[in-house]
Parts: sequence; C-alpha cells; structure tokens
Amino acid sequence: MPIPFVGGDAIAAGVLTRAQLRHRYRPIFHGIYVPRRHQVKLRDRIRGAALAVPLGVIGGVAASAVHGAKWVDDDVSIDVVGLCKGQRGLVVRHDSLADDEVVTIGGVRVTSRARTAFDLARHLPRDSAVARLDALMNAAPFGHEDVHLLAKRHPGARGLVRLRNALPLVDGGAESPRESRLRLLFIDAGLPRPTTQYVVRNEFAHYVRRIDMCWEEFKVGAEYDGAQHLTDRRQYSMDIWANRELLRLKWHVIHVIKEDSGREIVEDARTALLERGWSGLP
Repeated sequence: MPIPFVGGDAIAAGVLTRAQLRHRYRPIFHGIYVPRRHQVKLRDRIRGAALAVPLGVIGGVAASAVHGAKWVDDDVSIDVVGLCKGQRGLVVRHDSLADDEVVTIGGVRVTSRARTAFDLARHLPRDSAVARLDALMNAAPFGHEDVHLLAKRHPGARGLVRLRNALPLVDGGAESPRESRLRLLFIDAGLPRPTTQYVVRNEFAHYVRRIDMCWEEFKVGAEYDGAQHLTDRRQYSMDIWANRELLRLKWHVIHVIKEDSGREIVEDARTALLERGWSGLP
C-alpha cells in the first residue's frame, strides 16, 4: 500500500473495507489516507495534495522544497495552482500556468524553478520572500532574467511590485533564513551589500574560515551563531581557533545570536566599517 493513498480507490480495488479504512487509517486531505501511527512528513503531504487535486500543480514554498530548498517545515501550507476547491492545509491559487512553467519531479507536478521564484516573490512579505528565494537559489539556481520574463508574460499578476522589491535582494549564499534576515538588516540600514560565504585565507594561502557575510575590502564580517556553536564541542573548538587567527589577520567579525538587538548589530558593523575606511555612503 503506497503512502499516502486514495481511500476510495483502495476500497474499489478490494484492498480495504470501509471499516478497515476508518479504523486503521486517517485522512491528511479529503479522501487521502495514511496509517494512523504514520508520522506525516512534508513529502507525504505534497504527494497527498497531488492526489487530492490531480489537476492542480504544487507551487510556492512546497514546490521550492521539491526543488531541494531547505528550511521548510512539515506542516507548511501547500500551494496548489489550478481551478480546484480549497481545503484545510491547501492554499489554492487561481493563476494561469504555461506548459514550460510546470515540471514533473518524482511523479509530482510542480512549478518550475523560475515560476516558483516568481510566485514566492509575489505572495510573501519581502523578508520572508527573500529568505525563501535564497534557499531556492542555494539548492536549485534560477535566472533573474527568467523570472522577469515571467513578469512580462503575466503583466496582470498580483504582487509584481513585491517581486520587483524582493528579487534584487536574493543571494543564494545564505545558508539559513536567519542569515538572510541579517543580510537584509544591514542593507536596510544603508550599509554596503555584504559578500556571502567569503573564504578567508592567511598569508600562506591556508584556509582559515568561511564567513557568513562580510565586507572584504574593510575586513569586517558577520556571522550568525546558531545552537551548534554551543552543543558541538568540536565545532566550538574550531571556532575559537579560527577566531584567534582572524584577529591576527586584523579581521573584525561580529558574532550574532538571536537575542541580539538589530540596532546594536547594525551600529557595531557601521562603526567597524567607518573605522576601517568606509565613506559612509551606501
């Protein structure tokens, strides 16, 4: 029995009785079932949505996950593009799709990379859109020009202003949503746009560290320190050694944690940049 499956089909084929379906399985969408004790993952819900709406196309955040984007929770609402009825857990988008805007991956029809980016940028608030687009770009690079061509193809689509605001800010170097938001914090404050995932080497060309984002001209960097820096002793030790070497090489690296104030983070970066020769102009 595949997971998930169409309950009516299983009964019609004689694989299950109605009583067995009711007592041993539970629905995740209308008519779509999984075993009662099965821990439902995002992939199950995507396949279930494709079964529940066979004429629809999976889009949005769920489509980005199919393309390989990370940081998508199992319980995220799933966008379905097409003329269909909505139900709990599904967001129906009555948008038009051209043939080249749809691809099939693992037997599931999803929006193409460019179309997925087009939709994410239009439907989400800017910061969330950029974080999702960063994750998609990191996993499955798409061309900005391809997205702009879709905007020309669909001139009446909602959210084109959002798209124009979000798309130029995309950077596939971000390796987490918090890194994306940290980068936007600097940009919104008028600081120069930082370079992401910059590799620092010493005078002997030996690898020292890959910094989340930095202004390499001024040797100022910023890193978002997640929980692994506290829970992984080996990682913690490597961080200490790398930070000592960065100090020797005259780097100023700002270590950001979730409890930090955005204003203080920006002022730390601004002060370091000005001290190291930045003109103060964006």
